[in-house]
This record gives sequence, C-alpha cells and structure tokens, in this order.
Amino acid sequence: MAFVSAFSTSAAMPWRSATETARRLFLVAEAHPIARLRPLQSDAITAARVFCILGIIYVHAWTGRTTLFLIQNSDTAQGLFRWLLVETIGRSSVPLLGMISGWLVGGSALRRGYWQFIAGKARTILAPMLVWNALSIVFVCGAAWLGWLSAPMPDDIGWVIDEILGYASFNVINVQNTFLRDLFVCMAIAPLAIRLQSRWLWFSAALIAAWAIAGWWFPLFLRPQIPLFFLFGIIARRYDIAERVETMPFSYAALPFAVMAPAKLAISIWGFEFTQDNMELVAAADTVTRVTAALLAWRTAIAIARHPAMALFARIEPYTFFLFCSHMILIWLGGQTLGQFSGPLGAPGYPLFLLVQPVLTLAAAMALGGLLLKVAPGTAKLLSGGRLRAEPPVRQALALA
Repeated sequence: MAFVSAFSTSAAMPWRSATETARRLFLVAEAHPIARLRPLQSDAITAARVFCILGIIYVHAWTGRTTLFLIQNSDTAQGLFRWLLVETIGRSSVPLLGMISGWLVGGSALRRGYWQFIAGKARTILAPMLVWNALSIVFVCGAAWLGWLSAPMPDDIGWVIDEILGYASFNVINVQNTFLRDLFVCMAIAPLAIRLQSRWLWFSAALIAAWAIAGWWFPLFLRPQIPLFFLFGIIARRYDIAERVETMPFSYAALPFAVMAPAKLAISIWGFEFTQDNMELVAAADTVTRVTAALLAWRTAIAIARHPAMALFARIEPYTFFLFCSHMILIWLGGQTLGQFSGPLGAPGYPLFLLVQPVLTLAAAMALGGLLLKVAPGTAKLLSGGRLRAEPPVRQALALA
C-alpha cells in the first residue's frame, strides 16, 4: 500500500508541475473582465474600417504599367504622387485593421467555447475568402481567356487550388485576401493568445517582429506583420491604449508618423538598390512606420466619430467587407476599360483617375451588394460574411477588417 501510495504521488507530480506551469503561463479569464464597446469606440471602429479599406485600394490601383516601369519612373511627378498615396494612405491602413481585430477578439473569444468561436470566424472570414478567390479565377481568368483583358492564367490545378486556399503562397489575382487568410489563422490561436500573461504576450510579439524583419519563410503566416499587429491589438486592449489615444492631442498622434513617413517614402521612391542590400533595416523601418500609422489612423477615426460626417461612414460601413473582398476583381475587370479614357500612369488624365479609383470601386461594390440584397440575399450574406442582410442588421462590432 505504501508503495502504491508513493507511486501515485510521484506519478501525479509531473501532472501537477505541468498544471502549475500552465497556470503561470496563462491568465485567468476573469482577471481581464470583458468591457462592452462604448458608442465612441464603436463609431471609431466603423469609421476606421471605411477609410482604411478605401485607402488599401490605392495600393492595388490600376496603373496600366509593368512593375519595371513603375520602378524606373518612381521619381517622376506622377510616380511621386502615386507613391505618396500608396505609402501614406494605402499601406498605412492594414496595421489598424489588424489591431482592431486583435482588440475586439480580446472580448469575443472569452464569451464562447473554442469550436463555437472558430465556427463563427469560418463563416465570417474563411468562407467569404474562399468564395471570392474562386470567383476571381472565374471572372478574371475567364475574361483573359476570352481576350478581353490581360491577366494571369492558370498553369495547372495546383495553381488554382493555391489561389483559392492561399495555403502556401500569396494570391496572384485577389491579392488582398492574404490578409483574410492570415487573419483566420490569428483567430484560431486567439483564445490562447488572450490568456497569455503579459510578459509572454510581449515575448510572442517580439518573436513575430523578428520573423517579419528577418524575412524568414514559414507558411503558417504568409505576412508575419499581420499577426504582429493582431497581437498589438490584444496588447492595446489589455493596457487601455485605445482609450488613452482618445484623449491625446491630434498633433501628438501625428508626430511619430510625420517623422517616419518621409524616410519610408524616400526608400520606396529612390531606394530600390538600398532595399536589396539592407532588407532587414528596411523591414524594421517599415514595421515601425506602420505602427505609427496605426496610431494616427486610430486618432483620425476618433475625430471622425465625433464629427457629423460619421453618419455617412455608418451608411457605408456594412459594404466595406464586401468592398475589401471584391475590389481587386473590380479593378481587374474595370481598370483596363476605364483606363482607356484616362490613359496609364504618365498620361495627363491618369492622376485624376488614380485619385478617384477608391470612390469608383466603392460605388461599384455598393451597387453590386445592393443588387444581391434584392435578388439573392443569401448570396449577399455569404459574400459579405454576414454583414449584408435582407433584414435590418443589428449593430455589433465584429472582429474583422
């Protein structure tokens, strides 16, 4: 009996040790109570989604030129104008969308069981991503096959599968959906991440930052900056950073970006060879610039939320996810057609066309989404991840960009 008792005690020790280690590694959920969104925060998130997703369109806007031409003409007047829009508005938009997702998931992931949580994210992120990727192949490659436009064509079935799933490489046609792919993986680990002790959360963020800066390749995440910003969003919620920015003078929020943006812009325009020789330094500067951009973008969203213009942003917001998923298809199909009137980058009419591309794409997405709501509401709901519905929507904050 004594032997059995001793054996049972010794056998239990590793389990108790592992349990204690887990207890020290993770936070008790009740230690971080779930706070409901205040109206100002909800409005700011709505505004941020609208202007951030519109800003992303500048990164993907139709130019009518090859990559080599764009590099060689970066320092022309139109090249400078394009890079100004891309770097200050376009690429500065993604960080805040990722942080908002992380910030929101800090509350939503604690309210539901793991599989219920993941099933919800599969409906609102994964399913629309897969359908839109498939539609991009059908419409864009189909139009190219008919000779209506110049676009990538499938090499084999492996290319088609990867273009839909995005499991091993970046999308070629619907390029923005890499964000949704990585965001869904973030959601899969979110219930674990939000329970980490703060020191382990910071350690995880530091590891991912090193991953992003070093340029390591591992297909768990195609763009490691996305989980980095996602973790920053969880950290921001834990330390009430969003609330602190609300009371920050606008100039304070703008100053870090004003310092970093000119250097990042100069590298993009004149630093092609410098980038090739200093990849890690450029990646570090890019990461810091994007964090400062997120700070300024959130403070801008707060200002919009307090302005009468917020009513317009609220009307547009239900269509923003639909716009995010569809805008590359719309640009592929419509850019070359409308570009015949403006001309490509370098033509006199191109700057105006570039400037209004987000507005034109938004109008097309809203018209298409509105039509689907009338004739095929189930399809509209699927393609928008549940954001477009025939019945009046209940206003809620979704952990999506």
